[in-house]
Amino acid sequence: MPQGFESKMVASGQSGSSDLAARDRAARSRRIAGILILSVGAFVFSIQDTLVKWISGSYPISQLLAIRSLIGFVPLLIFTHYDGGLRSIRTRRLGALLLRSLMLFLAYGAYYLAISAVPLAEAVSLYYSTPLFIVALSGPLLQERIGLGRWLSVCFGLIGVIVICKPGAGVFDPAALLAVVSAIFYAAAQVMARMIGPTESASVMSLYQNAVNCAGALLLGLLVGSGLYGEADHHPAAQFLLRAWMMPNLVDLLIMLSTGIIAAIGSWCLAHAYRTTEATVVAPFEYTAIVWAVLWGFVFWGEVPGLNTLIGVAMIVVAGFYVLRAARH
Repeated sequence: MPQGFESKMVASGQSGSSDLAARDRAARSRRIAGILILSVGAFVFSIQDTLVKWISGSYPISQLLAIRSLIGFVPLLIFTHYDGGLRSIRTRRLGALLLRSLMLFLAYGAYYLAISAVPLAEAVSLYYSTPLFIVALSGPLLQERIGLGRWLSVCFGLIGVIVICKPGAGVFDPAALLAVVSAIFYAAAQVMARMIGPTESASVMSLYQNAVNCAGALLLGLLVGSGLYGEADHHPAAQFLLRAWMMPNLVDLLIMLSTGIIAAIGSWCLAHAYRTTEATVVAPFEYTAIVWAVLWGFVFWGEVPGLNTLIGVAMIVVAGFYVLRAARH
C-alpha cells in the first residue's frame, strides 16, 4: 500500500474519531443545559405553587388563571420576538399546539385545585410522578426504547403514589387524586412537546399555552364566576373552583400579577428543556421541586410531611433516578 494512501486512511480515521467525540461532547452539553434549565423552571414554579395556595382561600381559580394569563402575554410576546420573531406564531401545527395547550390547562387546573386542599409537599410529590407517566408514554408515542428495568421502575414509583394517597385511610382526601390526574395530562403534554419541538420553538408553545389558559379561565369564569354554586360544597377544592370573582386588594393583585410573570418564565424553561433534550433524561429532575415544596410548606403553613408521604416520595424519586440512569446507557 502506498505510504501516502496509508497516511490519508489514518488521518481519515482520526478525523472520524474526532467528529464522534465532538458529537458526544455536544450531546452531553445539550443534556446538561436541558437539565439545568428544567431545574430552574421547577424552582420558579415552586414559588408560584406557594403563591397560589396562599390566595386559594379567598379567590376562585378562574380569576387567578385569567389574571395570570393576561399578564403572561407580555413576557411571552417578548420571548417570541427574540426567539424567531412574531411571524413564527403562524404555524401548520395549530391543532397539535392547541391540543397540547388544552392538556396543560387541564393539568394545571387540576393541580391548583389539589394544592388548595392538601398539604403542599403531598400535592407536589403526587404531581411529580409525571416522569413515570412520561416514560410510559415515550415508548409508544416517541418510539423511545423502554427496557424492562424502566417499566419495573414505573410500577415501583406508582406504588409510591398509592402510598402517598393513603387509600382507605381516614385521612384520605379525594383532592389528592387531582394531583395524579394532573400528572397524567402534564406527561402527555410534555411528550407532545418532543413531537412538535423540531418545528416549534419553546416561546411559541408557551404563547399558545398561555392563550388557551386565558380562554379557558374566562370561559370558566362566565360559567361559575357569579358564585351561584359557591356554597354548594364546603370542600376547599370545590370552593376554589366555584367561588365568586371579587375585587382583589393591592397585595393580592400583585401576587396574582406576579404569577403571570413566573408562569411565563417557568413554562418557557420547561418547554425548552423538553423540546431540546430526551424526555426520559430531563424529566426526573422535576423532582427537585419536591424539596422546595417541603421547605415552603413548613415555612408558611407549618406542614410536616407524614411517614406515608416520606416513604412514597422516596419510592417515586428512586424510580425516577433509575429511569435517568437507564437513559444514559
